[in-house]
Amino acid sequence: MTPGSNIPLTATSVTVDVSAPVRLDVSGLLLTADGKVRSDDDFIFYNQPAGAGVTYRSGGGSAPDAIVVDTASVPAEIEKIVVTASPDAAGQSFQGIEPTATIRGGDGQPLATFTPPRLGAETALVVVEVYRRNGAWKARAVGQGYADGLAGIATDFGVSVEEEPAAAPPAPAPVPPAAPDPRTAMSTPPPAAPQTAPAAPAPAPGSGKINLDKGRVSLRKNQTVSLVKGGQPLLTQVKMGLGWEPAFRGKDIDLDASVIAYGPQRNQLDSCYFGRLSILNGAVKHSGDNLTGEGGGDDEVIVVDLGRLPAEVSGLVFTVNSFTGQKFTEVAKAYCRLVDAATDEELVRFDLTSAEPQTGVLMAKLIRQYTGEWEMTAIGDFVKSRTVRGMVKPGAQAL
Repeated sequence: MTPGSNIPLTATSVTVDVSAPVRLDVSGLLLTADGKVRSDDDFIFYNQPAGAGVTYRSGGGSAPDAIVVDTASVPAEIEKIVVTASPDAAGQSFQGIEPTATIRGGDGQPLATFTPPRLGAETALVVVEVYRRNGAWKARAVGQGYADGLAGIATDFGVSVEEEPAAAPPAPAPVPPAAPDPRTAMSTPPPAAPQTAPAAPAPAPGSGKINLDKGRVSLRKNQTVSLVKGGQPLLTQVKMGLGWEPAFRGKDIDLDASVIAYGPQRNQLDSCYFGRLSILNGAVKHSGDNLTGEGGGDDEVIVVDLGRLPAEVSGLVFTVNSFTGQKFTEVAKAYCRLVDAATDEELVRFDLTSAEPQTGVLMAKLIRQYTGEWEMTAIGDFVKSRTVRGMVKPGAQAL
C-alpha cells in the first residue's frame, strides 16, 4: 500500500501488526466523528489491553505487537481506530528502522502491507487506520509522523496526558523530570461536582505549537500555529494575503504570489497563480496580478475554502517570486498573513525580516493534520526561481 490508499475489509476480525528492526510499542485509539477519543478508556496499549471491540496483543519474543479489531463489537459512535507505533527506546527516531504494518483477516492471512516512506526525525507514527464508511469497514495506509513521540499523538486525539511530579533530588542540584509517557501518565478528568480543596492539575505536555486561543499570532521562521481555537475547528474559508514594498523609491518590483497544492506523497496536484486564478473546482482562488507592490495592504490575495478542498490535498505551500528578476534584497516589508474570510479578522502574520539575493521565497505552508485540523508554519526559505514552476520541488521538500 502507499500513503492514502485503502482496501475493503470483509472479515469481522482484523489484525494490524507492526514490525521493525527494533522493538516497537504498538497502540490503538478509538475515535469518534470529531477525531477524538471519548475518554482515556479508548486508548488501547500494553497496560490497558482491552477496549470496546479493540484489543492489544503482545507479540512476545521476535513476533510483533498488534491491534485486533472486532468490527462487529465496535460501538456505533466510533468511526475509526488508528494504529500507532513508536520505538521502545525513549527518543529514538524511525530513521533507518522503517516499520512495516501487516493487515490480516480473521484467518491470519495477510491482506496488505504498508511501509511508510521517507521517515526521519519521527519518534511516533500513526501507521494505519481501520475505519467505517457507509456501513462498510476499510483499512487505510497513513504514515503520519510525530517528532514529539507518542505523547504528541495522544494529546492530538484527546487523551489526557499529565506530567508526573519530579521526585525530590538527593543532591542540591535539581533533576529535571523525564518526559511523560501517555501510557503511564493518563489521567481521568475531574468530576463536575466542586471539591473542598481541589488540587491544581498538572499541565498537559504540548507539542510545541502555538494556538489561536489568545488571538492574533505573529510567527517567526519555522514556527507553527494550529488553526483551532479552544479546541474547536475555527476556520472554513481563509485568505492568505501577501504584501511587499520596493526597497528603493521609484523602482517598481513585480512580485507574484502563488500557492501549490500537494497530495499525500508530496506530489503536485495543481498551482494557483496570476495565470491560473482558480484551481481545485474553485476551492482555491487568486485575486490577480499586482505589477508594482504599490499601495497599502495586501498586494495579492489567495482565498482558500478549506472545507471544499479535495480529500487528497494534504498540504498547500504559499510562494512569492520576482517575475522581473530583481532579488529579494531589493524588496522591503515582505509579509504573509492569514485572515478569516468570514470576519476579515487577521489571525496569523509572518514578516520576512531578512532577505537573500534570490528571486523566489517559500513563505508559508498549510498542512492538513491527520485529525482534520490545519496548521500553518512560517518557512522563509529562498530559492532561485522567477516563476512558480521552479518552486514545486522546493515546496515539496518543505513539506
